[in-house]
Amino acid sequence: MRQHNPPGTTAPPATGPPHDCQAPLGFTPEPGRNCWRVESCQRFAMLVDADAYFRALREALPRAEHTIFILGWDIDSRMELVPQGAQDGLPAGLRDFLCALADQRPELRIYILSWDYAMVMAMEREWLPSASAHWQAHRHLSFRLDGNHPPGASHHQKVVVIDNKLAFVGGLDLTLRRWDDSCHAPGAPLRVAEGKPYPPFHDVQCALDGPAAAALGTLCAARWLRASGSQPRPVAATSSDPWPPGLAPELTDVRVAIARTMPMCEDEPGVSEIRMLLRDAIASARHSIYMENQYFSSHEIAKALEARLGHEDGPVIVLVSRRNESGWLEAHSMGVLRARLYRRLRAADTQERFCLYCPSIPGLMPECVNVHSKVTVIDDDLITIGSSNLSNRSLGLDTECNIVVMSGGDPRVQAAIAAMRARLLGEHLDVAPEAFQAEVAATRSVLAAIRNLQRADGRSLEAYEPPLPDDVDAASPAASLLDPIEPIDSDQVLAEFVSHEARPRVLGRVGMMVALALLLAGLAFAWRHTPLREWADFRALLSVVEQLDEMPLAPLAMIGVYLAGAVTMLPVTLLILVTVVIFGPLYGAALALCGTVLSTGAGYLAGRLLGRNAVRRFGGRRLNRVSHQLGKHGVVAMVVLRLVPIAPFALVNLVIGASRISLRDCLLGTALGMLPSIVVAACLVNRVAAAARDPGLFTFALLALVLLVPASLLLVLRRRRRRRAEGGAARPQDDPPGPRGRLARLAALRRQA
Repeated sequence: MRQHNPPGTTAPPATGPPHDCQAPLGFTPEPGRNCWRVESCQRFAMLVDADAYFRALREALPRAEHTIFILGWDIDSRMELVPQGAQDGLPAGLRDFLCALADQRPELRIYILSWDYAMVMAMEREWLPSASAHWQAHRHLSFRLDGNHPPGASHHQKVVVIDNKLAFVGGLDLTLRRWDDSCHAPGAPLRVAEGKPYPPFHDVQCALDGPAAAALGTLCAARWLRASGSQPRPVAATSSDPWPPGLAPELTDVRVAIARTMPMCEDEPGVSEIRMLLRDAIASARHSIYMENQYFSSHEIAKALEARLGHEDGPVIVLVSRRNESGWLEAHSMGVLRARLYRRLRAADTQERFCLYCPSIPGLMPECVNVHSKVTVIDDDLITIGSSNLSNRSLGLDTECNIVVMSGGDPRVQAAIAAMRARLLGEHLDVAPEAFQAEVAATRSVLAAIRNLQRADGRSLEAYEPPLPDDVDAASPAASLLDPIEPIDSDQVLAEFVSHEARPRVLGRVGMMVALALLLAGLAFAWRHTPLREWADFRALLSVVEQLDEMPLAPLAMIGVYLAGAVTMLPVTLLILVTVVIFGPLYGAALALCGTVLSTGAGYLAGRLLGRNAVRRFGGRRLNRVSHQLGKHGVVAMVVLRLVPIAPFALVNLVIGASRISLRDCLLGTALGMLPSIVVAACLVNRVAAAARDPGLFTFALLALVLLVPASLLLVLRRRRRRRAEGGAARPQDDPPGPRGRLARLAALRRQA
């Protein structure tokens, strides 16, 4: 077989010390430190890729008699566990399937707990109200969104427990864009979600039963109690065995450890068991460390691996991950962190014992296999499967759950762990697991076996060096912000990036208008004095605007756009500018004011109908804090909220509707608060239009005057507010108790320094 060396190397790979499966394992589980509990299970199975897991789950769920717990980062009622068709006579969609099970067994209770996600994820998920309505379809099926975590965190555990007898744990959520089989074929017809194909998806789950499954049931019940405030019904003893008959276990009668990550939240201390587990496991490795993971951004994990590379007789380290990040934002955050850590490990790798690989499948480019699994194998002695990424947030900020199988020197368990690693690498290399194990035996090295089995003309693993352009590296923040290991206070982040805390957001709104006005004025000048007017017909554009203005139903249509904006989150500033451009400064300003008030009323009524609990999920921490103050200050609070917006206009309207403020105060405050912005917009558009018609010195002077007046007013207000703040800071005050008081004292000391 052709040998492929890592990028930038020419020497043959190091084989590492020979395997000695009888040597004692250095890793020791310590409940309360590197794991939560150590429990026994009668059967343990590794399920590679969603096709295997979803089939086993579809087979196991109908065997439930009393209780089903489902925890997830994302759970979609529409997903189908077996898109090929289950042939079991039950509905295909997840929600309908679970409701049918509840109909068949009146004593069955189903508890579903999904993360109360951040709005930045909304486009990738089932829409929240739709999801809630779908899940409340059966009285024995209870669905909750869990937002009980610190700001910026998430609930990332992916656990299913049936009757406290069978549990599934791993990296797979019951949602769309997860199903795939181990072929990962390009263009697979079943790999489609909402009518659109998605790239190959690789992940790993495990199944286990016995006391270990009961312990995971306890974990799920505790999560449900914290999220809902109600205790789930105690799980009764049942006589059935929910283990799916078609699932063959890798191991029987084995002890496993359960490790968690849980952030500090309110009065509950944080849990960092997975963090300690990985550190201890890496330190115990003698021959090989194999990791496949969605991310590699943890400084602490990189430091532990770097230390092992510094040992002359240390283990070989193999990391399998995806080639491309999911989108621009991930590429400039998690992708940058991965590239930085890769460079760091390559610099420490003086014996060529480390390599990063990506699965390669012909015909797939420019897409890649989305490696989403979270698996670590240490020698032939330990394997952990779960939800935890090799990222900072998975080690301290998010909730995570991993299962750990340890050999304890038992040859039977060691053989099973080696076989599971061979299954994973055999899939990536497109060879039989037995062939991979034979190559490891021949070379006495996992890394050497991979290099010998690589192929250039088919499916295989490809050594990969993540690119890191200097400009991207310089522009990207530190890992403490891109991938935090503990909660970050939003006020602290703002204090680091904003020079003056008192800077009002209204300046951003006016600044956008000013920038747009300058752009339009520049276009008018270019139209008059450059060939730009030869490239388009300005009179034709003006005639289109005039035709819109002359349409009899145009004002009503414009009002309809404002009402639609109450639902679609259209920027109200853009709507105001468009209205004034089409209908002129006077009539357009009046129409814009009418539209914003009516849009506010529509959003207010929607928020009132949805209620506080539903709107709370949309609002965010800062906006929801403001909503508590609205009812106390009425019109004045509304005016301030419109002058200094803290969130999108339509989102604010929903929160206002769910607060205690009256509709009258809401509409009156909106009219008074929006009037200055609308007047400024009308003046700007009027002067820009005049400059376009007659681009002379006088018209440009008037335009400059219109721009300078509001800017000067804002500057005066900012200076007055700053003086007032400095005067208040000079007077002795009692800082509030708790963390905010400490932050206030630190900020004061920083200003004095």
